[in-house]
Amino acid sequence: MSAGSSVVRAGIGFGTALAITISWTANKSLLWVLIHGILGWIYVVYYALFKHF
Repeated sequence: MSAGSSVVRAGIGFGTALAITISWTANKSLLWVLIHGILGWIYVVYYALFKHF
């Protein structure tokens, strides 16, 4: 496994954790947590652009 591969995995893991945290804070729903956890960074960017401001 190369160094770049581990960086990508860490980024995906962090994106998933961040999406789960944001989703739970915003919705308090396990169903949405699962959906947003799967989407990861896509949900984080969506939330930052459309929901946060």
